[in-house]
Amino acid sequence: MQRRTAAQRLNGVTDTMADPATPEQVYRDNAVALLRLAFLLTNSREHAEDIVQQAFTSAFARWPTIEQPLAYLKRAVVNMANETHRRRARDRGLVERAGAVSEGVTTQPEVDEAWAYIRRLPARQRTVVVLHFYEDLALHQIADLLSRPAATIRSDLRRALNRLRKVLR
Repeated sequence: MQRRTAAQRLNGVTDTMADPATPEQVYRDNAVALLRLAFLLTNSREHAEDIVQQAFTSAFARWPTIEQPLAYLKRAVVNMANETHRRRARDRGLVERAGAVSEGVTTQPEVDEAWAYIRRLPARQRTVVVLHFYEDLALHQIADLLSRPAATIRSDLRRALNRLRKVLR
């Protein structure tokens, strides 16, 4: 049995694949769930579709070395959603410095009042809330997925819930 490095274990990548699932099979079984996750993290259907497509495209090139395809893809979706938030913040800063006024964009009506407040949480806290309550992952699974200590995940969740309690009272 070959030993894996810590980075390989965290990223779900090894020298041989334990489950011979094909990319097509994993896509059929998990695309909707990954789209939902991406949408919950970005609040944009277009960005969610792009993110999931990019995740599968990047995974396809190294598919034979991915031990846990779903874990790998979820992590890729979370990372790409976070990059989308950073890009939006940077672009918003550029627009504000240029003095341009952005037009309002009509969005879908809110299905859940709480979701409006969840969207306003910092990205790290929002990610933990979505993964815990919408994806039904345990805190230790979220810690593994995000490569962060379980105590940090618990703190992020506690802070997010405290913020939500204050605004929802």
